[in-house]
Amino acid sequence: MFENPFSIEDLMVFDDATLQRMLSSGSFGLTPECLARSLQDASPSLVKRMKHNMSPQQRTIFVKAHRKDRKARQCSLSDDEIMAARQQILDSLFWELTYWKTPELYDELIEGEQLHPGIFQQLEPDIRGKIVLDAGAGSGRATFECLRHGASKVYAVEPSPGLLRILRQKLASISNPDQIVLLRGGFDRFPLEDDCVDVSLSCSAFTSEREYGSEPGLIELRRVTKPGGKIVIIWPRTQDHDWLAVHGFQYVTLPSKKEMRVHFRSLESALRCARRFYARNENVMRYILKRRQPEPEVPFSVLGFNPPRDYCWLKVE
Repeated sequence: MFENPFSIEDLMVFDDATLQRMLSSGSFGLTPECLARSLQDASPSLVKRMKHNMSPQQRTIFVKAHRKDRKARQCSLSDDEIMAARQQILDSLFWELTYWKTPELYDELIEGEQLHPGIFQQLEPDIRGKIVLDAGAGSGRATFECLRHGASKVYAVEPSPGLLRILRQKLASISNPDQIVLLRGGFDRFPLEDDCVDVSLSCSAFTSEREYGSEPGLIELRRVTKPGGKIVIIWPRTQDHDWLAVHGFQYVTLPSKKEMRVHFRSLESALRCARRFYARNENVMRYILKRRQPEPEVPFSVLGFNPPRDYCWLKVE
């Protein structure tokens, strides 16, 4: 549904450790062959950085493919083919580039995606007085909910430096910032010891795709969670329900008396987010412009996806 504003040169925003992780896992479609085509006519500095972060085997494949495409560029490889390869990579990296390059806009989007209040009300007995991991913490949506519901400590783990910066800024406005520990890391490896948290949760971050968790991520969540503790996936994607069920998760959905909506801070904010995140859903912009509310509220049915009123949980044995 999103409109992709990024260019291939924006891959320079990622640090070397992140590029190495992306390339080594083969995630986001960053294969040597696809990169070789998409980096035709790219800046030498970008080509150099990508090669630097490849494994020796990947680098060999990349160099051969890049030379082959360069020769084809002189004969038959068209601009459209290069742009198609670039678009494939940029679309797969849309959310990662959003987190790294425009974290403020992402925070503006999610501040209005209010979770069903019953989720943390039901989770409070597991959270109160306990140590909690918020994996893929973003700018702190679930982190602060854990604190409000009595967590003694929350490890907020997030790979994006920009989102961690926003989360750090938010800590300045609360009375007990020492109860939140900010750590940089992803689902591939949390910077935590074994069996160190009572509850591991992830809100709108963990999925069955290898880029955002899958089996390796679930293994990491199990590793850091104490026996008898819980792993909780809040607001899972509907397409992940079967995957979660196969892996032993129990599904909970909460009733809502009226349709849930996204609340935007202003009309300008709603339009800004609609142009970026819902550009291919004309109903969203039409809905906002027709009503022109000072603080627009857009139903999830208009946005075209399920509202944040469900979660899955798994007890760690």
